[in-house]
Order: sequence, then C-alpha cells, then structure tokens
Amino acid sequence: MSDLNCKDLCMTFTDPMSGGKVEALKNIQFDLKEGEILTVLGPSGCGKTTLLNMIAGFITPTSGILSLGGVDIQAPGAERGMVFQQGALFEWLTVARNVDFGLRMKGMTEAESKEAVEFWLETVGLQGFGDTPTYQLSGGMQQRVALARCLVNDPDLILMDEPLGALDALTREKMQSLILELWKKTGKTIIVITHSVEEALLLGERLFVMAPRPGRIHREYNLPFAEMGLKESLRAIKQKPEFSSIREEILTMIWDMEEEIMGGV
Repeated sequence: MSDLNCKDLCMTFTDPMSGGKVEALKNIQFDLKEGEILTVLGPSGCGKTTLLNMIAGFITPTSGILSLGGVDIQAPGAERGMVFQQGALFEWLTVARNVDFGLRMKGMTEAESKEAVEFWLETVGLQGFGDTPTYQLSGGMQQRVALARCLVNDPDLILMDEPLGALDALTREKMQSLILELWKKTGKTIIVITHSVEEALLLGERLFVMAPRPGRIHREYNLPFAEMGLKESLRAIKQKPEFSSIREEILTMIWDMEEEIMGGV
C-alpha cells in the first residue's frame, strides 16, 4: 500500500531581512490512504505550496517524519508526479515528445513508449494531437498534456499545485471533471492545492483548510461532492444547499484569517 504518512512536520526558514526564524509549517500531521483525493485550501502564506514541495521532495522539513509506502521521502522520486499551474511543458516539442519525456529519461525508446503515449493522450481527450507543436495548444489543452505526461510515468501519488488556476471558467470546469474521471479510473492518490473554495469542495474527498503564522491544518472536512461529480454535473452540485452551506462557512473562515493577517501587518 502506498499510503502517505506525515507526522509532526515542521518547516522553519531564516528571514533574509531580519535574520529571525519564521515558522512556515508547524506540527502538520495526517495520513492519506492510497486512492484518496485531498484538496488543500487557505489564505496566501499559509504554507500550502511549502507542504506540497516537501511531499514532492524538493525541500526537506526541519523536523518530522514524511513517508510514502513506508519509505522516507528525502528527494524527488518517480513514485511522485507533479502537475504545475503553467504545465511546465517544453513548448517547442510536439505533444507526444512532451508526454514521453520521462519515459525517454528512463531509457525507453520512442517505439517502446508510443503505445503508452497514445493511450494517455486518448484518455485525456487529445487523441490525434501527438504530432502537434505544444505551443499551438490552448491553455486547457496544455494542461491535458501535463496530466498525460504525469500519468504515463505511473506515479503512486500525483501532486497538483494550482493546476487550473490560469484557465478560464468554462475550461476550468471541464478540467475539474477530467481530474475526477482520471482519479476514479486510475485509483491514484491525488493532492490538489488550490485558492478556489468551490474547486476544493468539488475535487476533495478530504479537504484541509490551512491557517497561517505558523502554517497549520486548521480544519478538515470529509466531503461527498467528488463522488457525486462522477455521476452529476458539477454545476448541479454547486446548487445543492449542503454545498453552499460549507462554501460559505469556509469563505468566512478564510476571510477572518486574512483580516487577522492584515491587522497584524
């Protein structure tokens, strides 16, 4: 089982201006079971991206235990895949060459990787676009390429840092549905960082609302909306009274946090 285990994670930085210590994260503790989808939400500066970067292995926590499948996370690894806000694609390469990049880095030939690339391009709705230069694609299509590039490497855990933040509202809704479809189809464990309360509610079986100074998990929700989104339209779900109630509760919570931050400046 590739469960993610986080125990008493802390991250302290040195302020380059004052030289003082800044607690970016304090006592982060949770377990994420294989196949769960988690969304993480909170005001700017609450440590959402810092937490994701620790799980990715890009930075090392000051203290605490962080492991995936019982193996300590100490550096980036193939069992964890990242999807960034801007896709981080090689725009001068074709779609197929972007998707098979990781496979080629592992020593697989283009002929060997072709079947896997075609499968994932079809899965994300880009069948027939393999030879298209990536720079010719829209933002939404580029994010589909980024998803395919991540999935083709078969990671146990997919980490998404504001993956839909740069998209227009309609494209964003379509991509939210695609993420849910891929989650259910692949059984992958997924963590999504977002600034959107609605997106966090729609995509997360579990949702963490983080608070700043120091960054910590302020509230956890267990939600039914991700499962609903596999059968109902996301627009219909957003009209449900229970969805609206939790949305308003979280909006008020984050508003109060930001007011506190501004008051302390």
